[in-house]
Parts: sequence; C-alpha cells; structure tokens
Amino acid sequence: MDGKTVKVGILGASGYTGGELLRLLLRHPRARLSLLTADRNAGKPIDVVFPHLAGYGLPLLTSVEHADWSDVDVVFCGLPHGTTQEVIAGLPNHLKIVDLSADFRLSDVETYSEWYGHAHRAPALQREAVYGLTEFARAAVGNSRLVANPGCYPTSAQLPLVPLVEAAAIDADDIIIDAKSGVSGAGRAAKEGSLYSEVTEGIHAYAIASHRHAPEIEQGLSAAAGRPIKVNFTPHLMPMSRGILASIYVRLVGGATVADLRAILARRFEGEPFVRVLGEGVSPATRHVRGSNLCLMSVFADRLSGRAIVVSVIDNLVKGASGQAVQNMNVMCGFPETMGLEQVALFP
Repeated sequence: MDGKTVKVGILGASGYTGGELLRLLLRHPRARLSLLTADRNAGKPIDVVFPHLAGYGLPLLTSVEHADWSDVDVVFCGLPHGTTQEVIAGLPNHLKIVDLSADFRLSDVETYSEWYGHAHRAPALQREAVYGLTEFARAAVGNSRLVANPGCYPTSAQLPLVPLVEAAAIDADDIIIDAKSGVSGAGRAAKEGSLYSEVTEGIHAYAIASHRHAPEIEQGLSAAAGRPIKVNFTPHLMPMSRGILASIYVRLVGGATVADLRAILARRFEGEPFVRVLGEGVSPATRHVRGSNLCLMSVFADRLSGRAIVVSVIDNLVKGASGQAVQNMNVMCGFPETMGLEQVALFP
C-alpha cells in the first residue's frame, strides 16, 4: 500500500474506543474514513453522538447489517465482547481487520469459553488471528489479516514483564500486578458501577481473582517463559476518566539487581517510539501519558530484600486500545508505525 490511502471503517463508532479512533484517524495522512456503524444511531450524523467531531465531513452512521464493504480496506471492530466473532466471520475476505474486543485475544478456544461463558463462535478465525502487542509482534502483525488488539491492563503489564521473564531476571511464578484504571475502561454504556456518585471520591477493587484480562496476561508471560505461568492480578477503579497505572511486584533471581532490570528494559525498548524507560528514582504517572500512545515505565528497589517494584503507565484509550490499534494498522499496511500517533501527552 506504499503511497496509497486506505479506506477505513469503524464498527461501533459511538463508543469510547470508536470516538478515540476517530480522533486519531482524522489526523492520519493515509487514512480516509468511509464507513461508521452505530446500530442504535443508524442514519444519524456523528455529531449526535460526539458533538466535538462535527464539521469534519464524516459519513453518516449506519448499521452493521446495511454496511457497504466495497469502499473499505481496513476495519476496526469496537463492538462489545461476545458479538465480534460472528460479525468478523461474515466480513469480506479482502478486508484487513483490527479487533478491539476480547473475542480473538485468547489463542486457546477452551480458555476463552471458560472465561467468557460461551463457546468460541469462530474457531477457524481464531487460528488465523495474531495477538497484536505491536512491540513484540511486528513481523506477525505485518503479515496478518486479523489482529486481536490487546486489552488495556495486559498492555500495561506485559510491556515491562515480558522482557524480564524472557531474560530470567525475575521469578515468573511470583508476580503481583496491582493495577488502577480510569472509568472509561468500563465502556460508554450506562452501568450503575460507572455512575459519578458510585465512582467519585473513592477507589475500589473489582473482579478480584476473576478478571478476564488475567488469562490474557498469563498467555503472554507463559510464551515468554516457555511454560505455564499464573499471576496475581487485581484491578481497581479510580475516579478519573482515563489512564492505567500498574504497580508490579517481582522477586529477583539469578543474581539480578534492580539496575539489571532497568538495563534489560532499556535495551529491549531502545529505539521504540512509544515505550520509554525512565531513569532511577523517576516515577511515571497517568497524567504523563494522557492522550498519547506512550507507555512509561520505571523500576524501584523494594524495601524487602531481593524484590523490586516495576511501575508502568498508559492511557487506556490510546496505547491500551485505539492508539495501539492504529499502530497495528500502520504495520499491517506498511505505513510508518508512528503515523497519526505523534500526539504529545496532554499536561496537566
């Protein structure tokens, strides 16, 4: 696709990830938005859903059922979990697809069934899907037709942990991931737990020992370790719109030091446009990545001997969802990986 413009469709354009895709792609020099679906708002202009996107000449919203695929090259699927498998199975074969739901992230269909409560509805497509944590899967993403975009928590955890597990610098059987997310991670649909009065002025853990991102994290770390790995993962909801901060507690092995961990990460991500390893004593914060496709990480010595604390932050709607999806599209289409993603983080 060298020198060409790709025609892009977004399924589920009325959700948070759909709106973020629109924000990013409107400034992508090689993407033209040609199809937007939002079944409940079919036939309406996008500014009915997102007033801030008025005036850009975007196509009217339509239903998936009435979508015209003849003018589309790349599709982003931002539909709810459990609905995407059948939709994607029915799409024309000429389309490149980036799925932002969880429907193709778990390579083992039995594991998917266990955690999502129903049988996988497109097992043949699952064998074709590539798990698109871009920094670790560029070659596979570049040759794929269907990319499963990683979840937000798994992105924040795997980026620092995979290199450390691969290097055998930490005990892969002793990993604790304590992660906090903004409310947008729950999606845009009305839910009691996302109401202002339920979230503001407090913090709470949820899906304790049962969050569906746990097997996704374990899948990546097991591949890095070459054997099955389980982690202790607890998510928390924070009274903020966007952002994820993961505090990850690990045990050093093989004589490794905190400085060694920092050096492993610095080497692994040298030259990476979206991952930055901070210097000794510098603590990343969600406000440092807001609106950007960055992941910032740092390593600290624990007060407990032989242990370390890794802190990782991302914007859950950008690097944790739509930004990483655009990054994957760029790789799939042969574009510069940073195209359309050059935004500097908003601060304060």
